[in-house]
Amino acid sequence: MDYGKLLKMKGQLEERRLHLPKEALASFDNSFNVEYAHNSTAIEGNTLTLIETKAILEDGISVGGKTLREIYEVANHAKAFAFIQKCAKEGRPLTEGTSKDIHAILMENILAGGIYRNVEVRISGAGHKPPAPNEMYYQVKKFFADLPGRTDLNAIELAAWTHAEFVRIHPYVDGNGRASRMLMNYQLLLHGFLPVSIAKEDRLEYFDALEAYAVKGDLGPFAEMVAALEEQRLGEYLSIAQEQEGGMVPGL
Repeated sequence: MDYGKLLKMKGQLEERRLHLPKEALASFDNSFNVEYAHNSTAIEGNTLTLIETKAILEDGISVGGKTLREIYEVANHAKAFAFIQKCAKEGRPLTEGTSKDIHAILMENILAGGIYRNVEVRISGAGHKPPAPNEMYYQVKKFFADLPGRTDLNAIELAAWTHAEFVRIHPYVDGNGRASRMLMNYQLLLHGFLPVSIAKEDRLEYFDALEAYAVKGDLGPFAEMVAALEEQRLGEYLSIAQEQEGGMVPGL
């Protein structure tokens, strides 16, 4: 991971963002919101297409032939993303209470959210078995207690660790993946980076990277994946600046 390069790109974007066309930025942001909701729910089995997700989130059109749960999943995802954007903009640190609020929004009209599981769970195809309820409760408390002190990690590594450790603990019966990806983006936003979306087509690489952490404690593969996604997103925004300024962006 070339963290210095990411910091440089972030700085360039911060310098140019106020001068970028609002319409172009809004278009990029809206496109990301739809793609993020589509990918994050599709990874968990939602069958709505990207176009159907757009119809629900941007056009308010009901989609026939789909379950209410699938429709609620994408609608709730957009609400949860708006919530973390607001919290990050206000500079609110990620806390256990906020994480429960995020899960509750994701699970609205589906199941009671923000409540830790009291049953054992298994993850299909995974070599890692989530901790039993009593141990899970201890680990999730320790996770939030340790979070402010992870100064040994840079912002990208912290975002990756937040996701990987939270999903390893698996505190909820359902929705852990979506919640973990929200927590990862919360951390990125708090540190001035752009949120990222893991494409459903990359889910095998994504699951392998999370498995490397859960089984071997190796955060490297997932941190590299997050870094690559961040670099791609920063590059997309800087390309708008390049077009606007009619030239190359220094350092790219």
